[in-house]
Amino acid sequence: MGKLEIQVLGELRVIADGQELTLPTSKKTRALLAYLAITARPHRRDRLCELLWDVTDDPRAALRWSLSKLRPIVNESERECLLADRERVQLDIEHIHVDLHALIEELEQPDVSLGARLELAERMREPLIPSLEFPDQPFSRWLQAERREITKRAAGLAQSVREHSDLPMSEVATWSRRWLELDPFNAEAARVCISDLKRFGDSADATRLSLELAERFHNAGLPLERRTSQRATAAIPDDTTEGRQILARQRIQFCQTSDDTRIAYASVGDGPAVIKTANWLSHLELDWDAPIWSPLFRRLARGHRFIRYDERGNGLSDWDVSEISFEAFASDLESVVDAVDADRFALLGISQGASVAIDYAVRNPERVSHLILFGAYDRGWRVNAKPAEIDEREAVMTLTKTGWGRNDPTYRQIFSSTFMPSANPQELAWFNEFQRQTTSPENAARFLSAFGDIDVGGLLESVSVPTLVLHSRGDRRIPFDVGRDIAARIPDAQFVGLESDGHLLLGREPASDEFVEAVEAFLKT
Repeated sequence: MGKLEIQVLGELRVIADGQELTLPTSKKTRALLAYLAITARPHRRDRLCELLWDVTDDPRAALRWSLSKLRPIVNESERECLLADRERVQLDIEHIHVDLHALIEELEQPDVSLGARLELAERMREPLIPSLEFPDQPFSRWLQAERREITKRAAGLAQSVREHSDLPMSEVATWSRRWLELDPFNAEAARVCISDLKRFGDSADATRLSLELAERFHNAGLPLERRTSQRATAAIPDDTTEGRQILARQRIQFCQTSDDTRIAYASVGDGPAVIKTANWLSHLELDWDAPIWSPLFRRLARGHRFIRYDERGNGLSDWDVSEISFEAFASDLESVVDAVDADRFALLGISQGASVAIDYAVRNPERVSHLILFGAYDRGWRVNAKPAEIDEREAVMTLTKTGWGRNDPTYRQIFSSTFMPSANPQELAWFNEFQRQTTSPENAARFLSAFGDIDVGGLLESVSVPTLVLHSRGDRRIPFDVGRDIAARIPDAQFVGLESDGHLLLGREPASDEFVEAVEAFLKT
């Protein structure tokens, strides 16, 4: 069979050897194929069930049935493209031509000719899988977000066509109108469109449009004034778009640990390697849009080869594991280091990941160029704890098993407020959904128990690599004095106190920028 083609611009079509294949009659099965083709990365089975079958009595059975219908369509005799195990599903598109991916790849090429731009613009007029709608379902919300992203790219393309030196003057106003139609609240597009109509079109039409736009922007509470032109295809217009672009570039892979646990890891960017040790509450896919950490991750991905992984029981790594312990966390890191083949790298550890980073740096100082620790602790809550404290922690573990991920304000108040006390309701809602998707209630309790046994205090004086320790002054989960003491005991460590009360920094906090600047400056030393 020749290279398979999947078309998602317009109605979903699958073509092999020039012949269109018959797709399953099930609308949700077709939607599943489109989702796997567009995202082109692994997904947990429970996530796919929620996406399309959240109201079905047996969603996992429905997913299995749909996968059985798709395998004969996308799998080849010598190659399996639909990859599925007990926990994850992925469509490997290495040997599949997906029209949307090909279009974006062409769009991002330098020096695209005017003719090629016009052809791309015509192709982008096709709506994304228009018939696959499920009102009030998670799949439809995802689909609307994808369509908005395509519209942003189309607006940037229209702007680039309008500005191309080979475009005839008679068509300039047409393309500035197209740009404004696609980006109706872009003040620069509005200004340019009015100017072009005055120069190349109808002055009366320009006057009518000017009045219409003044009312549109006024009603939206937006200023209608000149601003520096910025191409959507050449620059990153906002954090959400940047996160999506990075997510599209990173390739998620898996390595096997000594106890046969599959660990998901990914790298993105070029330059000196930075490996982030895994910490609880991570997800290789969801982190790029997170109100926490994503600003740091994005900045590191610009100038470095940034490598992350999800620890066992968490994110896209195996959840059904026999052991969750500090020793297992250390083994996971070693497996990832072996898989990515990085000879020397900076090591970033956050929360309990800092303890794993300390342990690795002491055992492998020749591999670690820089050690960065944030929200670190060297001893878990069981070490030297009083009976009352142990009882309190174990009560939280019991509550975690029943309250994890639910919309329970009592549980959220106990748990979430210690991580980010200054979060607003929208950020707490995000965190509540995020924690539900990163791990199971049972594993969450197992993590909390494992954290209690951490003890790397005896290793601090043996750290011999350049070290930067950062800690929030108002951290309610790990006291500020703990971070300061760690820095004092690591030879020649630098210490930075951040004006925040969060164990997890919110991207909108000034402390988040301070964190990024301190890390970037340290990595240059």
